[in-house]
Amino acid sequence: MAATLGFGVDIGGSGIKGGVVDLDAGKLVGERLRIPTPDPSKPDAVADVVKHIVDEFAWTGPVGVTLPAVIKDGVAQTAANIDKSWLGTDAQSLFAERLGREHDDVVVLNDADAAGVAEISYGWPDDQKGVVVLLTFGTGIGSALFRDGRLVPNTEFGHLEVDGHDAETRAAASVKEENDLSWAEWAPRVARYIRSLENLIWPDLIIAGGGVSKKADKWLPLLDVRTKVVAAELRNDAGIVGAARAVMVGDHG
Repeated sequence: MAATLGFGVDIGGSGIKGGVVDLDAGKLVGERLRIPTPDPSKPDAVADVVKHIVDEFAWTGPVGVTLPAVIKDGVAQTAANIDKSWLGTDAQSLFAERLGREHDDVVVLNDADAAGVAEISYGWPDDQKGVVVLLTFGTGIGSALFRDGRLVPNTEFGHLEVDGHDAETRAAASVKEENDLSWAEWAPRVARYIRSLENLIWPDLIIAGGGVSKKADKWLPLLDVRTKVVAAELRNDAGIVGAARAVMVGDHG
């Protein structure tokens, strides 16, 4: 039986990447294409890159797209690590028009939500039980919340106030790099943040994503928290996979 295929595009602050996804297996078919994010990353310029990526694969079906933003009814309500002109932009209509698709053949969702959809759908079966949070540690801290495998979209847990600070300004992976912190110095910051989150929503499981998940053995054992924390499995392809699944299956809240 032929695989069910989808297409996802993951828009980040530094790069835009996309590819064909095997939705049965939850993995890319062949190589992905990555193009640097335009500077400035205004909506029209970004839409042009998305169209270029889709055209390179000669993909004619529905397309899922992620943005580092809160998305409500296809409209960007915030703009993290992209140009502020995205605020109030009807991203779904913009991409549908640029790609020559029907409006409902394009889905736009938050990038962390997309990564979470991928992890919940294709990770360990236990990931679907109870209250599960995916946290992506990168330039900031992205979050995706699930209840028994169903997404509660647009959580912004990376912006919790912890000890008088926006959490991601203290515990993001970028803070570790910028301040040349060791794993032993950075892990307590992450633990302090997670304990604040635990006291708010009492999760059953936390999935740690972002680039630092590749070195999970260096810092996960150092976390003094009550919730089980595991490393994400799909790594850098999670956004593409989750976006493709969202438009084909409807997993986007």
